[in-house]
Amino acid sequence: MAKKGNRVQVILECTEHKATGQPGTSRYITTKNKKNSPDRMEIKKFNSILKKMTVHKEIK
Repeated sequence: MAKKGNRVQVILECTEHKATGQPGTSRYITTKNKKNSPDRMEIKKFNSILKKMTVHKEIK
């Protein structure tokens, strides 16, 4: 049976990479508690294509 709870999987996508127009995407998958943080996540993560720390926002 599936686990019940408030944790859901979310996809984080780089905002700076989309603006540059370079091919490829920088995405991370993580989980969050929907009850404690109902709005979209925004975290600084490493972008391997740009080779620097960038802001990644939740999509979908």
